[in-house]
Amino acid sequence: MSNHKDLHKLSAAGFLISLGIIYGDIGTSPLYVFKAIVGQRQISETLILGGVSLIFWTLTLQTTLKYVVITLRADNKGEGGIFSLFSLVRRKAKWLIVPAVVGGCALLADGIITPPITISSAIEGLQTYYPHLPTVYVVMAIITALFIIQQFGTSLVGKAFGPIMFVWFTMMGFLGITYIVHDPWVIRSLNPYYAIKLLTSSSSDGAFIILGAVFLCTTGAEALYSDLGHCGKANIRVSWVYVKICLILNYLGQAVWLLQRNGHVMDLNAQNPFYQIMPTWFLIYGIGIATVAAIIASQALISGSFTLIAEAVRLNLWPKVRINYPSEQKGQLYVPSVNWLLWAGCLGVVLIFKHSDKMEAAYGLSITVAMLMTTILVSKFLKRKKVPNYIINTFLAVYLLIEGTFLTGNLHKFLDGGWFTLSIGFILFTVMWTWHTARKIRNRYVKFVEIEDYFDIITELSHDESVPKYASQLVYLTSANFNSEIESKIVYSILQKQPKRADVYWLVHVDVVDEPYKREYEVDHLVPNKLIRIDFKLGFRVEQQINLLFRKVVEDLVKKGEVDITSTYKSLNRHKIVGDFRFVVIEKIFSRSHNLSFIERFIMDYYKQLKKVSLSEERGFGLDLSFVTVEKVPLVLAIPEAIEIHRVN
Repeated sequence: MSNHKDLHKLSAAGFLISLGIIYGDIGTSPLYVFKAIVGQRQISETLILGGVSLIFWTLTLQTTLKYVVITLRADNKGEGGIFSLFSLVRRKAKWLIVPAVVGGCALLADGIITPPITISSAIEGLQTYYPHLPTVYVVMAIITALFIIQQFGTSLVGKAFGPIMFVWFTMMGFLGITYIVHDPWVIRSLNPYYAIKLLTSSSSDGAFIILGAVFLCTTGAEALYSDLGHCGKANIRVSWVYVKICLILNYLGQAVWLLQRNGHVMDLNAQNPFYQIMPTWFLIYGIGIATVAAIIASQALISGSFTLIAEAVRLNLWPKVRINYPSEQKGQLYVPSVNWLLWAGCLGVVLIFKHSDKMEAAYGLSITVAMLMTTILVSKFLKRKKVPNYIINTFLAVYLLIEGTFLTGNLHKFLDGGWFTLSIGFILFTVMWTWHTARKIRNRYVKFVEIEDYFDIITELSHDESVPKYASQLVYLTSANFNSEIESKIVYSILQKQPKRADVYWLVHVDVVDEPYKREYEVDHLVPNKLIRIDFKLGFRVEQQINLLFRKVVEDLVKKGEVDITSTYKSLNRHKIVGDFRFVVIEKIFSRSHNLSFIERFIMDYYKQLKKVSLSEERGFGLDLSFVTVEKVPLVLAIPEAIEIHRVN
């Protein structure tokens, strides 16, 4: 843990790690941005200088100002990302769940198109040497290998990421300089005048298409915030200065190469400006480094998707899925179901679009949506921090205008392929929204009773030797937020559905809190040494291993003499043998739902299907299945109809 904290301080190690983890996506954008801006257009000074100007000011306003300066302030105990941000502001208004879920789904959809476009753009450089190379199969093989290694953890590979990305950025900056020296006056393009000139001289359609292409230069900005927990603010801010300088130098170098071809219409798929500014002897090395950088960019996005899903599960926005922890490194996790879904999605992108220029058409639309959602949530965070209203309103006006313009510029991509990522995002949204809403509908029908009314009868049952003992220690998971109440179904399970005699009854409640790594608990002795309630307060990034956590709490209580868990069977008690523990999980089965509205019925039907593919409650809470009893009880969603029947004898 101390190691992790050290990386948050400004250091050479933290600087390198931030280069390796954070900047893969934004750092590989020079592979395809200028290619997308120029497209099939005739090269002109207005187009090239305006293109560089737009790139520079997009990186400055969007990445530097919005993310590096403003959004990084919204750290949740050192953690970042859209769900961390949502956890900070969700108490402000219930509707904030909408931008959080939409943004999360858009980021996941982006994770499906980033690996194909970055790896394809890098591999297509080989066509300079081998014009007939079937790049589609090479890209598919690399993507498949990348997803196969996820299950083994990437901590070893991760250590190499930083130095490799340092080489990548330094190489890009140096290659840019080798061309800038031929035309140093290209630096005038940083003047916003050229950006405005390009947009005003183009037709409205043309201007929006150019903006859609320019937006590709900032697509990785969301990752800066998402990976805040790995590197810390100071390292991200310092490393971004270096990254931005290298990126701008490379774009300026590409601009010089393009200006040397003023008046031509280039086939930029055959002559990618990124590779054209490399010396011929260096090209094969450059392609190799670009491919590794593209794989690193993809890796960062895959890891980000795993973290996003794990947070969504803990915040009850996603079905419970198996989450593995392949290494000891903090934050390292692997979600098998998401891994193979992403793999299938990435291969789908490669097979549908085949070439990186076609993928460019699909890229950027969903990430614009994610950025707009972050803007809304950040404005609420600034309000919470008591920032003056005029500053918040200015922030909102500026970024809703910038991102709204980019969204409009990207809308033309819908028919060219944007439909693919938006469709994926929409499917993910329906899953998250259904899981969240169905839980609220379900909770409406869970009946709670005053627990105090049952203290005496539970104590009597515990001492009633005419009832066979069910377990020495009997543990129930409860969703009751207050220790004064309990679900009526738990009372029914203890007293009526095969009365369960035990020496001690335990009630365990898990509350997911807004702090990412909080691990706290409270103990309430409702009936001393007979009925005990434990409330766990776990952060939304903490693995819910209730089995282990509960055992640790019981050990502490025994040490302090607050509870005796020695078996009461005479033969075992004499030898001080600990009694057995049994968990009872109550699974609510739906019945009769005709008093729900049509939409609610549809949501509950969809929820039932999702339940079939999700982990059971006991697995989701990490319980040892050999000590678990699952009891199915009906969750009545309607008052039973009054039935009349007449006796005739």
